[in-house]
Amino acid sequence: MKGTTSVSDPLRAAAVVRAAPSQPNISASDDAHERREASRPDAARLGNPSFVWRFGQERRLDMIEEHAPLRGRRVFDLGCGLGEYVRAMARRGAHAIGGDIDLNRLVEARTRVKDDETTDGALVEGFLASAGEALPFADASLDVIVLNEVIEHVDDDRATLQEVARVLEVGGTCILFAPNRLYPLETHGIYFRGRYVFGNIPFVNWLPSALRDRLVPHARAYRHGDWRRLVQGLPLEIAHHGYVYPGFDNIDARSAWLAKALRRFCYWAEGNPLRRFGLSHLIVLRRIEAIGMSAGGGAA
Repeated sequence: MKGTTSVSDPLRAAAVVRAAPSQPNISASDDAHERREASRPDAARLGNPSFVWRFGQERRLDMIEEHAPLRGRRVFDLGCGLGEYVRAMARRGAHAIGGDIDLNRLVEARTRVKDDETTDGALVEGFLASAGEALPFADASLDVIVLNEVIEHVDDDRATLQEVARVLEVGGTCILFAPNRLYPLETHGIYFRGRYVFGNIPFVNWLPSALRDRLVPHARAYRHGDWRRLVQGLPLEIAHHGYVYPGFDNIDARSAWLAKALRRFCYWAEGNPLRRFGLSHLIVLRRIEAIGMSAGGGAA
């Protein structure tokens, strides 16, 4: 395991939440709880975490591991929510750490992990209160960083990627899933006449930016070319840029045949030009040496 956690801010250090593993059961009450939580305005601002582990999450984890093998790696899930991916990555042999700005979610993540017999508790290193713009790690101390539908919620996406570059070792990998501006539904809800409207709202992301951003001030959506602009001048290179369609788990709970048909068509579309209309960008960034930078990431 490479590097050590370096927490310079004593308030942040005090907010470290240690964890043992857990595996929540999926039930109808979990689905109802997920819908209630997703409809809260706070969920719009902070993002809606994974409440249960289902097909869609497992598929994304497979994509993560395709681009960044997890076993034996030090992995940080930025914006970990309730820690579902942290525990899943630990089950695949990663030394996994979760970070979030919502302390209530971190406390619940700790509660959720304590009884999981399927995960080696030593591999779940804990949960940290941390913002993307100020990560509590030493330079070049992490192998993999995951931002799963998170970067659209941070205050400064460029500053977050600067921090990602700082704490990744050279050759390390950052994997991002982030909203696609061409997806026909806005999944974060909208603000209309001062009121938050929850739901998948059609065609909002196809509006001019000035109008779209008034309706959705709480979450960004990215165009294809935005990523090169965001990493320009940073010691990060785009190793892969793909698109991902939804898992359709909520539909599957109501109609298995419809979910199967949607998955078959949409996952076929991920391999052809229709991928550009997918739910999310899949961005794989590699940490590279930067001219004029020392090995520790500072100015030479």
